[in-house]
Amino acid sequence: MAYKKQEIYDQAATENLMTSYRSILENLGEDPEREGLQKTPERVAKAMQFVTKGYSMDAAEILNSAKFQESYNEMVLVKNIELYSLCEHHLLPFFGKAHIAYIPNGWITGLSKLAHVVECYSRRLQVQERLTHQILDIIQETLQPIGVGVVIEAQHLCMMMRGVQKQNSVTTTSAFSGQFMKNETRSEFLKLISSNLG
Repeated sequence: MAYKKQEIYDQAATENLMTSYRSILENLGEDPEREGLQKTPERVAKAMQFVTKGYSMDAAEILNSAKFQESYNEMVLVKNIELYSLCEHHLLPFFGKAHIAYIPNGWITGLSKLAHVVECYSRRLQVQERLTHQILDIIQETLQPIGVGVVIEAQHLCMMMRGVQKQNSVTTTSAFSGQFMKNETRSEFLKLISSNLG
């Protein structure tokens, strides 16, 4: 079954969001009718639907759309997968990279599908900790590999432009299953991505 991209703009949702954003502008002390803001509610309504398009994506369907039987049983690693998400606490972006590895157990998936899985879960209101485990869990459930390793490193604007205002902070989260729970395999994975960390 081929994976089909979903239409992300819903007219009714767009109109409802536009009404809400007009109200937000007014509550911030702005005039939504001034020239520079007249189209802002529509732009933001569509932008928010785009950055949360992951709600209309199915990660299992993505992986299954390019799932192949293969006897390869060494580590498969895709690193430096760009991700952009929204912190669910402040609705401010966080962004960074995901590194994903798995050891097949008879099944592999198209390499680009791992990036699509990251997109599926990151394009939602998120916390980095949950995002890390969601990526691991769906790969484990769908491909049933010998093990999975996921590391995400990201910068959070909720820490950088408000609150504590620490510009150089990077948050790293990790999740492991199966063979990656063993020190030797986990160390190999972390060594392969070590040029990206720290």
